[in-house]
Amino acid sequence: MLRLRDLVLLVVIYSSFLGGILMPKVGAIFQPFPLYCMMSFLFLSFLSISITQILDALRKSALLIGAFLLIRMIFLPVAVALLFRAIWPAYSLSALLLTGISTGVVAPFISTLLQANTPLVLVVVVLSSLLVPFTLPPLVDLLFYRTMDISLFSMMSLLFMVIFVPVLIAEIFKRISRSLVERLIATQYPISLFLFTITNLGIFSRYSSFFYQQPMSLLMATAVAFILGGLYFVAGLVLSHGRSVEDQVATIICLGVMNNVLVIVFSSEFFTPLEPTVAAMYMVPFFGIILPLRAYREWKKKGIE
Repeated sequence: MLRLRDLVLLVVIYSSFLGGILMPKVGAIFQPFPLYCMMSFLFLSFLSISITQILDALRKSALLIGAFLLIRMIFLPVAVALLFRAIWPAYSLSALLLTGISTGVVAPFISTLLQANTPLVLVVVVLSSLLVPFTLPPLVDLLFYRTMDISLFSMMSLLFMVIFVPVLIAEIFKRISRSLVERLIATQYPISLFLFTITNLGIFSRYSSFFYQQPMSLLMATAVAFILGGLYFVAGLVLSHGRSVEDQVATIICLGVMNNVLVIVFSSEFFTPLEPTVAAMYMVPFFGIILPLRAYREWKKKGIE
């Protein structure tokens, strides 16, 4: 059953998509901020979850998480890229980049919204972000003979900034003022809506002229994005078969909610306009995944009861 918070979230997200496209001059103001919004999302997530909880989740399921990351960062991206090479080759590189990038910093927020295993999601966010500089560039080179001509140090510096600066600031806040932390946790939802709005206005204002000049290209990119979203959903169900519903939903989130903003940043620098366009249009199923996940969670809970 669709909840009011889900509905408000989706209305804000999709209206800001349209706002960026229809009012590009307004959206252009926010184009420098999506990366900082990503950091803010992770900061908010770490306010309500301690480092101890994350370490406990890692200790209890170290082998399982390791196996999942091997599939998440290597085997699944290769399989999806080869599938697209067979059925829709023009988008096979886009499929690899999206599938092989790290789990997104928005994932813990969506996990909390859907009452999934959020500590597990946070572990995957951090570890996949540490792994992606070592996994994605070699896969691009191996499968497409293209080089992401960015230094390992630069890529790691960016990911460390996105991941560890928010963690450090969150821990400082916890030590300075518990009451401030509690107020921020209590207002996390409206703050997140504001961050989503800024992110979408900033991203989609870049594609406004493209939308008017090549609407079919955007429609095709959106179709690819939805196919990928469906594949991630099915893969998550297969990989988490037999686990609790909280773990199942968390697994699907870890696969389907990725750092597509980073894909936009990297692919716009090294590849054709097709790859960042698909990454941008993935924002549509990115949040739309909330609806089937909510329905699946409630269906599973009813079955258990």
